[in-house]
Amino acid sequence: MCLFCDISKDKKRIINEDDLVFAIYDAYPVNKGHVLIITKRHVSSYFELTKDENFSIQNMIMNLKIMLDKKFIPDGYNIGINIGEFAGQTVMHCHVHLIPRYKGDIDNPRGGVRGVIPNKRIY
Repeated sequence: MCLFCDISKDKKRIINEDDLVFAIYDAYPVNKGHVLIITKRHVSSYFELTKDENFSIQNMIMNLKIMLDKKFIPDGYNIGINIGEFAGQTVMHCHVHLIPRYKGDIDNPRGGVRGVIPNKRIY
């Protein structure tokens, strides 16, 4: 069984859930409030999701944003999905990163998610 399938049974770690997805705080957060939205069904890629799973993920992102806005008062957000080993996926179970961003958390945030390839971030 995979890491996220095991975590899905640990109700103490789950901060929100519905019938198809659940959310936890990332064990290795890049910023305070960094959460993962994880499918309950074991599937490795975002591209394998059903329409209902995709809708649940989008709904969960919006619900978590409201919660994180109140709890951490971030200045922005990044939403990211790593699909496949060469895109940086380390747990082969579909999950979405919702990462609160704060003024000053890096010197120059220009380029945002383009930073996955560092020399392409600033344009």
